[in-house]
Amino acid sequence: MLGTPTSSRQANPQYISVNWEASGGGAFAVIPINEKGRLPEQLPLFRGHTAVVLDTDWSPFNDSLIASGSDDGKAFIWKVPEGFTLYTDAEEPTDVAPVAKLVGHSRKVGHVLFNPAAENILATSSGDYTIKLWDIEAGSPRLTLKHSDIVQSLSWSANGSLMVTTSRDKKLRIWDVRQEKPAHVVPGHAGAKNSRAAWMGEHDRIATTGFSKMSDRQLGLWDIRSPQEPVGGFQMLDSISGVCMPFWDDSTQCLYLAGKGSSDGNIRYFEYQNDKFEYLSEYKSADPQRGLAFLPKRGLNMHENEVMRAFKTVNDSYVEPISFIVPRRAEVFQGDIYPPVTGTKPAMSAAEWFDGKDGLPPKIDLESVYAGDEPTEVPSDYKPASQATPLPQAPAPTKRETEPIKEPAQPSPALRSPPPSMKEQTSSIANLASKFADKDDAESIEEDDDTSSFEEVAKPIDRSDRHFPKALQPHEKTEAAAVSNNLDGASEEISGPKPKEPSPVSPIEAKPTLAPSSDLQESSLPPAAAAAPASSTPFSPLSSTSTNASGAPLQGYLQEIKSLLEQQNRTMTAQSEKIGQLTEEVDALKSRSSSEKDERIRALERELAALRS
Repeated sequence: MLGTPTSSRQANPQYISVNWEASGGGAFAVIPINEKGRLPEQLPLFRGHTAVVLDTDWSPFNDSLIASGSDDGKAFIWKVPEGFTLYTDAEEPTDVAPVAKLVGHSRKVGHVLFNPAAENILATSSGDYTIKLWDIEAGSPRLTLKHSDIVQSLSWSANGSLMVTTSRDKKLRIWDVRQEKPAHVVPGHAGAKNSRAAWMGEHDRIATTGFSKMSDRQLGLWDIRSPQEPVGGFQMLDSISGVCMPFWDDSTQCLYLAGKGSSDGNIRYFEYQNDKFEYLSEYKSADPQRGLAFLPKRGLNMHENEVMRAFKTVNDSYVEPISFIVPRRAEVFQGDIYPPVTGTKPAMSAAEWFDGKDGLPPKIDLESVYAGDEPTEVPSDYKPASQATPLPQAPAPTKRETEPIKEPAQPSPALRSPPPSMKEQTSSIANLASKFADKDDAESIEEDDDTSSFEEVAKPIDRSDRHFPKALQPHEKTEAAAVSNNLDGASEEISGPKPKEPSPVSPIEAKPTLAPSSDLQESSLPPAAAAAPASSTPFSPLSSTSTNASGAPLQGYLQEIKSLLEQQNRTMTAQSEKIGQLTEEVDALKSRSSSEKDERIRALERELAALRS
């Protein structure tokens, strides 16, 4: 049967450990992560305790070294054999024996936890109300932290110099471990049930979970410099009776809260931002979890953008992996979700730590792990270095911002001049038309020599009445002037008969019936500019042959537009009159309310609806 994991390091990139109910005393099993599926009936167990194993913890600097605490009051150190596997050809698998025994507690050992910065430093909590700090190489306790009641949880700071504990007396204690006395003792959660604490990595903050007097689950954030009250008060979670286990991820700044008990199989996660926890989402499961362990970052599948992986014990029968994946399609390393993390090299030895040395262990660059190379070691204070890299780029935008400030000052005298008149605008349009006409002549010569695929597409749209001889080129200026004069008259004629419709829209809507290929391209221009260079726009494949056209075809187009608008006005007026007559007739028939007129009313209503559409 699988046991109840209580530690955050019951898994590493190679193995996971689970408490095991076995005859002949306490034992636990070590399962290689790459061996999945149904396990054999008989496993090689780690035997040695004479009572049930309560907790295990892997060394952060040696993936083969593990510690265990038992109900027999002892803590053992174990070494996973090289090439360890659960599948053997022997009839009875060989059990593993401990390499060291730590004896000193008078009652059961409920928690074991390695120091995260110093090598071979182990903390054990016991039912005798003490926590002992062991040098596992020497096999003897060096320091003792005394409490007034049973310790319910403990957690190290990132540099291994401080520790936070919660106990059954509802007190939260922050310890200066090597002084063997608490720096702060403050009231914690007021409920009678268990409370848990987790040090938030390199922050000077602590996250706790517990219960209120009304048995509501709570989340608390504490500042270790002033822990008299939680920052912003306790945050209410829910009213579930199971204990909530906190797990902190320092790389993504997220806190995971996992339920424990027969009624809670969910994992909710929060982001720490602006000195408070912001709820992100929740993993929901109907299967309750007896325990949970999270995998270190260096063991995740970074090619799938996996940011966290948990191992959950379900119904004391199997272990279920739960992956938390960021949904991205990128095929490269994602540095924003994989910053450097603590590697397998300690910051100091056990002797140096007991002598008072502090420090953070070196980190590894996960990009090297992503590429499949040997982990690249980076300094432990990587955060200032990462923040300093974009600083040289910061002055560059400021210089670019200062340059445009001087540019508006230079053309400012031009703003004082009066706006251009209508004649000046039409002359500028004429000049623009002549400018494009010169280019179109050159393009027409090139098209005669070399036919392009674009010209072949445009051939079906070509019209013979828009081609004119090149001898008319000297009359381009007079032609443009005629176009501008016609535009002035056309704008007055178009806007006069139909005041309800805006004048810039109606010519563009009517032109597709005359020249679809050119007018569609002119629709993006202003009304005056769209009509004037219609025969000289360089975007139409017919422009090379239509630039020499006189003003007569353009006047014909304008006359056709004018006649179309007048016809539309007459049609709409007739329809309006017809609709009015039908409406009066329907109202008259309705007022009579005779049964014999119903069919006629329905027919008239259908006819009226058709006309309105």
